[in-house]
Amino acid sequence: MTAAAAPAPTWFGQPRGLTVLFLTNTWEQFSYYGMRALLVYYMTKQLMLGQAQASLIYGAYTACAYFTPILGGVIADRLLGKRRAIVLGGTIMAAGHFLMAFESLFYAALVTIALGNGLFLPSLPSQIDDLYAPGDPRIGWAYNVYYVGVNIGGFLAPLLCGTLGELYGWHYGFGAAGVGMVAGLGIYLWGQRYLPAASRAATHAPVAARGRFTREVAVLLVAIALCVTVFRAAYEQVGNTVALWADASVDRRAGSVMVPMTWFQSLNPLFVMALTPPLLARWRRRAEQGGAERPVRRMAVGAVIVAGAYLLLAALAAGGVMAHWLWLVVFFVLLTVGELHILPTGLGLFARLAPARLRATTVAAWYLATFAGSLAAGLVGTVWTVVGHDAFFLILASLAALAATLLAVIDPLSLSVIRAGERR
Repeated sequence: MTAAAAPAPTWFGQPRGLTVLFLTNTWEQFSYYGMRALLVYYMTKQLMLGQAQASLIYGAYTACAYFTPILGGVIADRLLGKRRAIVLGGTIMAAGHFLMAFESLFYAALVTIALGNGLFLPSLPSQIDDLYAPGDPRIGWAYNVYYVGVNIGGFLAPLLCGTLGELYGWHYGFGAAGVGMVAGLGIYLWGQRYLPAASRAATHAPVAARGRFTREVAVLLVAIALCVTVFRAAYEQVGNTVALWADASVDRRAGSVMVPMTWFQSLNPLFVMALTPPLLARWRRRAEQGGAERPVRRMAVGAVIVAGAYLLLAALAAGGVMAHWLWLVVFFVLLTVGELHILPTGLGLFARLAPARLRATTVAAWYLATFAGSLAAGLVGTVWTVVGHDAFFLILASLAALAATLLAVIDPLSLSVIRAGERR
């Protein structure tokens, strides 16, 4: 009679490797959001670019940052392995953030960050499934837990990088973002002993041995990606036109203190951290009561909520007066609730339905939707100075509502595909 295997050691009830990935992601996102919090203001206030040109550059940069992971995912799966891809990508990204401290290297810095991001971004979350045995129920919540790491970094970045940039000089803020990237890379290297060996090696087996997508799964993922593309055309305005509106049309006074404009960009990640636990508890209770998991329906509900958030801004803009900053807080509460329904759910579906040996490539395909949506957001942002602000926010609400409608259409077809895909 053999003794039962001891349970794997955990932190906070999850495999220790999830904490390593969580913290690595936190600091990588600190660097990304720290730079993003300053980018549109830096272009319009320091480089003196027009709003339309700045919007196009912002959209093109964020789009490229999510296009390069397509190639990066293939390189990680086939050549480098996930560990080497993360180390190399993180090093390149850190160099790009430090280049942002030099005005003459602005465009070169953006290109460098986007290239490094291509190797880094798909390889990190694609390691999550390697931490769990088949059928482990914790995997259903792991991506929401991981998503909190995104937003801890996103919360701290505008407060630290934004404050340094606004008060002491833009280049200090960009330099702090580079320090954050180095910190994330250090945590990942330190935590290697908690990650399975399968996460570190490249895949050299023939394609047939790596598994293939079924036609139904591939069609479902493409349909979800198209819906998310439409959604992101509205969602990605938070760091672009919404930031410009907050700077010009929101009363930022709290008593005798003027709140820095970049601080408001910390509200979204702050609410992600605050709202994720009660939402997970609610979804877990529904599952325990026998309610079937319907991730695509959940995503549709999230898009509807985001549409409501932009309707609120449309109403405020139509008033023609400076809005109190508390209304901006309400907007970010609604936006965050919607985001938590749609974005981590979609990422989790792409990772869970992927053939095991093509996981980094499949996660990269999720970021392709982010690429297309970011590019669309940049184009939509050029309309900001053409139509009234209330009309512009109505356009954003309509885009989010369209995404919700498309997701609702594919929801009935998704259940059997998802169940069959997860049994493979």
